[in-house]
Amino acid sequence: MKKSIKETLKSLGFALVAVIVLNSFVLASFQVPTGSMENTVMAGDFLFVNKFIYGGTTPPTIPLLGIFFGTEVELPYVRTPGFSDPEKGDVIVFIFPGNRDQDKAETFQYYLKRCVATAGDTIRIADKQQSIKGKKVDEPEGVHHMFEPLPADNTDDMIFPRGKPWNRDQYGPLVVPAEGDVINLTMDNIAEWATFIRREGHTVAIAGGKITIDGKPSASYTVERNYVFGMGDNRDDSLDSRFWGFIPEEYVVGTPMMVYWSMDQTINNIFRKIRFSRVFTLID
Repeated sequence: MKKSIKETLKSLGFALVAVIVLNSFVLASFQVPTGSMENTVMAGDFLFVNKFIYGGTTPPTIPLLGIFFGTEVELPYVRTPGFSDPEKGDVIVFIFPGNRDQDKAETFQYYLKRCVATAGDTIRIADKQQSIKGKKVDEPEGVHHMFEPLPADNTDDMIFPRGKPWNRDQYGPLVVPAEGDVINLTMDNIAEWATFIRREGHTVAIAGGKITIDGKPSASYTVERNYVFGMGDNRDDSLDSRFWGFIPEEYVVGTPMMVYWSMDQTINNIFRKIRFSRVFTLID
């Protein structure tokens, strides 16, 4: 009897390790929490996410802790080499970097958006029309708008970067940082870049009328990572990089491939809430 229990526990242990490895490096599951990517994906969709393409990672949090105890404990993690980097037009799953003025997100969570610009791109939005490096971008099929464009003088205090006189429909131009870029710092623009620099692991302060980084007077800052810019396909109802900033490329963990299950959370009837028409839908 003891031998049987021991063998069962051993089998369960091997199975658990296999699931963790598969989930970390190859294929993961993701539930869409909001409607910011409608109609590409819907709130309540359950997706298979390809983690292999960008390079898998060791578990960034203690496995299963969030499921059983409702909390996440972050771990140092290592990324394996991927087959490609995120490209413009990819739908991406990534670690949320935090709100605009946060050095780090309060809780660990994954977000889902579309990558609309990559490191070195200059993004601009005029009357909802996006352009990259001065060229208009054809929107993917799933992108849609619900309202008329906000006028340019209707500035949004919550927009990223802090202090820019922009809104969600009139935005930029803004350069997406690339590793090695040098940012000239002044008293006029330090508010735009202070959180960004802190997110890269440095301290920023103003002392005696001078900007200091890690305690040393600095008139410039050299970017240490590549970044991407993400937006929701539901452009008028999406909190995205326009409001909280750049996504480190290394935070991108995968791209969704397919809807394997879908439930409309606004419907109480268990049979009616299942959206069979979305099951096995491919994500583009």
